[in-house]
Amino acid sequence: MDHSRRRGRWAPLVLALALSACAVAAPSAAELPLVTVVAPLAPLTVLAAAVSDQPSDTATAGLAPPLTVAQPVQFAPAVPSELPRGGREIFPTYEVIAHYGTATTAVLGVLGEGTPEQAGRNLLKAAEPFGKASGRRILPAFELIVSVAQRSAGDDGDYSAYIPDADIDRYLAEARRIKALVILDLQPGLADPLVQAKHFEKYLSQPDVGLALDPEWKLYGNQQPGRQIGYMTPESINEVSAWLADLRQRLDLPEKLFVLHQFQTRMIPERASVVTRPGLATVIHVDGFGSRGAKKGTYATLALPSGGPLHNGFKLFIDEDIDMFNPLEVMALRPRPELITYQ
Repeated sequence: MDHSRRRGRWAPLVLALALSACAVAAPSAAELPLVTVVAPLAPLTVLAAAVSDQPSDTATAGLAPPLTVAQPVQFAPAVPSELPRGGREIFPTYEVIAHYGTATTAVLGVLGEGTPEQAGRNLLKAAEPFGKASGRRILPAFELIVSVAQRSAGDDGDYSAYIPDADIDRYLAEARRIKALVILDLQPGLADPLVQAKHFEKYLSQPDVGLALDPEWKLYGNQQPGRQIGYMTPESINEVSAWLADLRQRLDLPEKLFVLHQFQTRMIPERASVVTRPGLATVIHVDGFGSRGAKKGTYATLALPSGGPLHNGFKLFIDEDIDMFNPLEVMALRPRPELITYQ
């Protein structure tokens, strides 16, 4: 398998907002037939050398470029009672098409390639073919990583850092211009996911902002990002969803996306105990890159039956997938995913 990455370049570092590159792990009997894992994060040093684009049996890690100081943004207020493109319920009215990443760097995903305005244009172009393929109205979304796993523990010791509010404001402004959702993605490290979610309450109080939890990056004890694949217990997930559902109800907001990333069964142990909440469209988002057969196998193992309380999502890795599925092929998956994310 080709592990090379077009985004996996070494670059000078100001703040470590870097995920590792991915490698395929040898499966165990308790896991899926073929899944992805994450190699250790890059050292927090300034490096000038470039990582080779040639395939390798070892994963290469990327560092983010220097951060720029974001200017204050004035964005138009949202209509409190409706979703960006109308109505109050996401599914089954809409097929949600998202671009994933964080601000100021392309290392973590396509969303960070260029300015928010460029990201908006790229998202609309990618989303357009899904209208005909799905037969549904399209609701575009930015999935913005707002707490980023770190190699260093930091002053608070939790191996996770928040991006500046000013960067969130820039993406929210562009999302409102193109009538899209913003999904705040949490990589909590050793932090409590509920504490991190509450940190962003002012954004989650908006009608066009949802939440995603990434169990891969939830750590315990002496664990460090990139050294182990993390997990979230149903109890932890349920605490977050109960708080978010109460916030939505109190403010009379439209339905919110609540996304749970997963590419191994152990990432959400006893998943049947995850509670679905009124007012939250809860999505099991099947991640992992590789060949078509590997991705289909992972999806078949983790996806939920159609028509149930949980919805299905599917991620496409632009650089890492081998012969990436096109929109018609994604819509042919069964059960059909309702949230499609490009990274």
